[in-house]
Amino acid sequence: MMRFSTLLAALSFFLLSSGVRAQNPADAEASMEYYLPAEASYDSSIPTPEEVLGTVPGQWHVRHDQLVQYMQAVAEASDRVTLHEYGKTYEDRPLLYLTITSPENHGNIDRIRQEHLALTDPDRSGELDTGNMPIVLYMGYSIHGDEPSGANASLLVAYHLAAAQGGEVEQQLANSIVLLDPSLNPDGLNRFASWANTHKSKNVVSDPNSMELNQRWPSGRTNHYWFDLNRDWMLVQHPESQGRIENFHRWMPNILTDHHEMGTNATFFFQPGIQSRTHPITSPENQELTKAIAGYHADKLDKEQHLYYSEESYDDFYYGKGSTYPDVNGGIGILFEQASSRGHAQESIHGVLTFPFTIKNQFLTSLSTLEAAQDLRVDILNYQRDFFKKSRQAGDEASTAAYVFGTPYDRARTHHFVEMLKRHRIELYELAEDIDVDGESFEAGSAYVVPSDQKKYKFIKALFERRTTFSDSLFYDVSTWTMPYAFNLPFVEVERGVARGDKVEGLPSFPEGEVVGGRSSYAYLFEWDEYYAPRALYRLLDQGVRAKVATKPFTMNLDDGEVKTFDYGTVMVPLGPQRTDREKIHQLIEQAAEQDGVTVYGMGTGLTSAGIDLGSGSFEILEKPSVAIVSGEGASSYEVGEVWHLLDQRYEMQATLLPGNRIARADLSRYNVMVMVNGRYDGLANESVEELRRWVQNGGTLITTKYANNWAREQGLAHIKFVESEADTLEGSKEVKPKAYADMNKSRGAQYIGGSIFHAILDLTHPLGYGYNDNDLTVFRNSTLFMKKAENPYATPLYYTDEPLASGYISDDNLKQLSGTAAIVVSDTGSGRVISMTDNPNFRAFWYGTNKLFLNAVFFGQTIAGSSGN
Repeated sequence: MMRFSTLLAALSFFLLSSGVRAQNPADAEASMEYYLPAEASYDSSIPTPEEVLGTVPGQWHVRHDQLVQYMQAVAEASDRVTLHEYGKTYEDRPLLYLTITSPENHGNIDRIRQEHLALTDPDRSGELDTGNMPIVLYMGYSIHGDEPSGANASLLVAYHLAAAQGGEVEQQLANSIVLLDPSLNPDGLNRFASWANTHKSKNVVSDPNSMELNQRWPSGRTNHYWFDLNRDWMLVQHPESQGRIENFHRWMPNILTDHHEMGTNATFFFQPGIQSRTHPITSPENQELTKAIAGYHADKLDKEQHLYYSEESYDDFYYGKGSTYPDVNGGIGILFEQASSRGHAQESIHGVLTFPFTIKNQFLTSLSTLEAAQDLRVDILNYQRDFFKKSRQAGDEASTAAYVFGTPYDRARTHHFVEMLKRHRIELYELAEDIDVDGESFEAGSAYVVPSDQKKYKFIKALFERRTTFSDSLFYDVSTWTMPYAFNLPFVEVERGVARGDKVEGLPSFPEGEVVGGRSSYAYLFEWDEYYAPRALYRLLDQGVRAKVATKPFTMNLDDGEVKTFDYGTVMVPLGPQRTDREKIHQLIEQAAEQDGVTVYGMGTGLTSAGIDLGSGSFEILEKPSVAIVSGEGASSYEVGEVWHLLDQRYEMQATLLPGNRIARADLSRYNVMVMVNGRYDGLANESVEELRRWVQNGGTLITTKYANNWAREQGLAHIKFVESEADTLEGSKEVKPKAYADMNKSRGAQYIGGSIFHAILDLTHPLGYGYNDNDLTVFRNSTLFMKKAENPYATPLYYTDEPLASGYISDDNLKQLSGTAAIVVSDTGSGRVISMTDNPNFRAFWYGTNKLFLNAVFFGQTIAGSSGN
């Protein structure tokens, strides 16, 4: 150790004496002199962050309100900067970005934007002279709130571009439009800043065991509902993403930077990533330009003697991330990953890593991106023009002339799919005539056409394709996302054009239902098909209205002479006996039609023409769901957040986030439904386990997903069995065949299911199948948990087909184990029910197709007849 210290001291002396500054992360200082280029001069009329906030970036973690305060001050002081607010987060924080360019460009900003957008129009782009056009950059920081070096660096980037003087920066601004988004996740950033600042010591502690460096569940990575916003670029389910995607298409940037952090013991990463894992739709030209830009990052970091790497660890496959979404939309996405101090300083294998050091790397690579954009400006602009020309040409020549999708049974689900497509500026039309293709029927008025002959064809193909073969079996994220499968919408690829009706312009209006038959004198009926039928039912139950659900179908004569068959799961609201005033009930029914898209039938009699009558015992009385979601350490915050968001935002239901450590002390009789998502619950106290057991036995409905099923089984709550893997066991007579050590990670990783789509068979007569109209259901899976079918033949309402793979990657061994296994098993424990789901039906808020499975468990779990599992 002494010899090493002596050598290190000698090396430091040599570097200093030779005029080379040693860049030790531990020596980084939170000062403007440390961050800013030594050769630059700055306009004194532009305030520094310290002058506005009273602190230099890196001394403390910037709060979002401080970030907004400084951006407002810069915009007010500089004629290079304008400030735009483009929305609000769930916690009502403003979402904003700066437009930074020369004063001359600001004077012509609308003309510049329109001309730039013309570059994406194959019919107009050939007329444009790219040699005289500015390049557009979107610089986005800290979409993960606990990766704060980006957001803190944005203070420096804004100051530098607003205040730096000289010909170089003036030329850069004349040739560029910089859209600077200082915080892509304000709620998460603020949550983390509060944690880090609250636990900071006067004498900064770098011990990795420090509370400052170990956040409490659920961490600041995610947004208010604990979603990873960097997976939402394509899915656009949250206000942060919706505003950001609107900005993206308003400008169609050429380069988008996405500033992140990674493990403390790493260094610094920039793209391109692993080439064998780049999505095949991404063009080689895109990767070549990304590599050319990477040279500028390397030069900048070389001068500072900062360690970095590229073409490892990360890939460009999933198009729902900030670094990949531009790649399929004519731009170049660049991921930056900085080793994280996670606080103000932390020990690492490279010494103490300080917060200022992490900020400087993000600042430096922001500048190197801008420099690359200047030198490669014409090449990148030409690439954007060529991209859309080639995309439309590929669509013209594609064997698939159009994609047709839609269902008459659930207009809201179809509506949300159309809404998502329009957020991405995809051209689509209403279907003009009924068609039958490949065994699927589509009706005019409930189906849509997405033609291939349009400039967005590459993105459309990425959304609709079913891919089951891959050049690499490892994925940083999911291996597929076939959107119609996610929405459980029938869809087909047609080889010839189909009759198009009206073009869908802008975001579609929400489809309203109606009250057929008007004000009722006996009962109201509505089927469970519509996506928001649970919202309508909850509102009724919450207002004290009695409701029942049909466990058998029946047929009724309507007032207009039509004969209608009502399916399993039809909800009946009788007018007698009721405690709620009939006028109030009618108002709630009208609200269901208007706001929930539900068609309600007013009936004047309880006598049916076939099947059960309305007074039959085959109508089960429904209780208002009172839901608790077990939360806290051990539970997946992502999946807790998905349930919370689903119930709170979409269905306007109250749901209690119940900390696991409160279960033993809580009055569980307040709840009739409890949810335990994927996680490890070994930390629950014995008293908590006993309270849960008593609660289920007394009639509660417990819903468990993924690895929570293991815990429920071990506690004797779920009567389930798992398929044991044979891949990891060796018989004594077999010899172990040696393999190359270098292939170990790849071989093991190939057995991981990162996210694929599978066909399953649903029992439409089971309460969990209510509201579905096709027993072929596509489900999302990202685990290797394989559950056997229940011995009781009525206790497995959903199971995988014998050939289940619909889209995505799965190893042959895992596919064999998955085939024919259970996706859901229902166990009865005392008077209660445990509903075990091997998969997550609420994945990332966009898996609309299986949300109904989960809501059925919430609303109808209480009605499932005793049918013990294994």
